[in-house]
Amino acid sequence: MHEVGELAPFEPARRLAGELVDAFEQDRELAEQLNACQDRLRAANDRLWSGLHPDALGLLNDDTDRAAIGEGASPIAAIASDAIRFEHSVPEAESVLLPALQEVHWTIHRAFCEYQRIGEDRRHLAAEIGELIAAFVSELVAAGWSEDAARNADVHQHAAVPVR
Repeated sequence: MHEVGELAPFEPARRLAGELVDAFEQDRELAEQLNACQDRLRAANDRLWSGLHPDALGLLNDDTDRAAIGEGASPIAAIASDAIRFEHSVPEAESVLLPALQEVHWTIHRAFCEYQRIGEDRRHLAAEIGELIAAFVSELVAAGWSEDAARNADVHQHAAVPVR
């Protein structure tokens, strides 16, 4: 029987180990992309809410306390606040506010679609990794490894084994 630390001296296990190492790297990259999408979603959402009245146009129509917008207000709140400060008409304010809201809407939409696509890519990759692991373990067991030792084998170590 082979031990966990012993290297598999044959090509199929080495090839599978190399594919697993590559798949693990792809998974890491996809996880980073998902995090970037989450950051874009969070940033776009922050543009909408930071101190903004739930009804953005309500800031234009009501005598809303400007202090409620506060320091560090969102760009959307700043547009509404400027409209109040400079006494723009509602149509003038809407002509600036609505495109800004549309931009945020589409930023959120694109980031969410990308997040879904990457999540689906990651799900497919997980299935491929499962199949690669099963094949890798089978190769090691066929070479005389115990099932437990094969499941605990270090794929990075096996991927680095030179072809003999």
